[in-house]
Amino acid sequence: MGVDDNRKVTIAAIAREAGVSVPTVSRVINGRSDVSPQTRERVEELLTRHGYRRRAPAMRTNSGLIDLVFPDLDSPWAVEIIRGVEDVAHAAGVGTVVSAIHRKSSSAKQWLENLRTRASEGVIFVTSTLEPPLQAELRRLNIPVVIVDPAGVPPQEAPTIGATNWNGALRATEYLLGLGHRRIGFIAGPPQLLCSRARLDGYRTALDAAGLPADDKLIYPGDFYHESGFAGGTQLLNLAKPPTAIFASSDQMALGVYEAIRRKGLRVGDDISVVGFDDLPEVRWSSPPLTTVRQPLAEMGLLAARTLLRLAQREKIESPRVELATELVIRDSAAPPRA
Repeated sequence: MGVDDNRKVTIAAIAREAGVSVPTVSRVINGRSDVSPQTRERVEELLTRHGYRRRAPAMRTNSGLIDLVFPDLDSPWAVEIIRGVEDVAHAAGVGTVVSAIHRKSSSAKQWLENLRTRASEGVIFVTSTLEPPLQAELRRLNIPVVIVDPAGVPPQEAPTIGATNWNGALRATEYLLGLGHRRIGFIAGPPQLLCSRARLDGYRTALDAAGLPADDKLIYPGDFYHESGFAGGTQLLNLAKPPTAIFASSDQMALGVYEAIRRKGLRVGDDISVVGFDDLPEVRWSSPPLTTVRQPLAEMGLLAARTLLRLAQREKIESPRVELATELVIRDSAAPPRA
C-alpha cells in the first residue's frame, strides 16, 4: 500500500490503494449515498484491512465541494457559468468554491495551499492556463480536472467544454454580408484563448467565401472587456475609410463599440451596424438591443460540473472534447449599410 501498516493509516493512503479520490473515501467513511456499490465495497474492505479508525481526523476538513477557478471574476459571463455549475452542485448536494487565479505565480500557489485543506471533488478551470507544475500537483493530489474554454492546448487527460465559436463567428459575419456590408471591422479576443482564435478564423472564412480578402486594418486586438471594445471601435471609426459594420467577439466589447459610435455622433444600426458574441442578459436591454451570437454559458457550466462529478466517481464520460451549439440572435443593432 506504500505505507507502514504499523503507523496510523491515512485517508490519502487508502485512496491511493483503492484508485479513487480522497473525497470518495471521505464519503464512504461519512456514510454518504453518492458512491457506487463496487467502490464502497472496495474502500470498506481496505479500511477494515488496515484498521482505519473512523474517529481519527481526516487530512482535509471539508467534503463535497467543487472548485471553480477563473482568471478574473469581473465579467458577467463568469456569473452565467457559475449559475450552471451551481445548479448541478445544488442538485448533487455539494458546495461550490469560486476562486480567481491571476497571472501571478503567488496566486496559484496560495490557491493550491487552500485546495489541500479541503476535500474537493475536482476543479473546473475557465479560460485558464494549466502550467505544468500545477498539472503535476493536481495529479499528485488525485483531483480530476475539467476545462471550460481552454487557454492554449489543454492537458490530454483533461476533458474540455466549449462552444462552436468558429461556426458562430462565421454565421455572424455571413449575416452582415447578407445585409450588404462589405467593410466589416472585427475586434478580436485574447489571442492565447482557443475560442478567440476560432472566432477570428470564422470571420476570415466568411469573408474569404464571399471573395473579400480580410483587411488587417479592420482587425483590432481586444481582450473581451468594454475598454478594448471602445478603443477598437474608436480606431476603426477614425479610419480614412471606416467600416460600415463592426463584429465584436464579445458582448462587452460590443457595448464598448456602442460608446465609441455615440461619441462619434453616430447611431448604432442606422449609421454603423454592430454584432456581438455571448448573448449576456444585459444586451437585451441595450439601446438598441444587440444582435449577437448566443454562447450557452450556463449550459457549459452545467455540463462541466456534471462531467467533473462523473470523473470523481471514476465513471466513464462520453467524449473528452465537447462543443455546445451557438446561435445567432437577431435584434436591432444591425441593418443594411446606408447608401
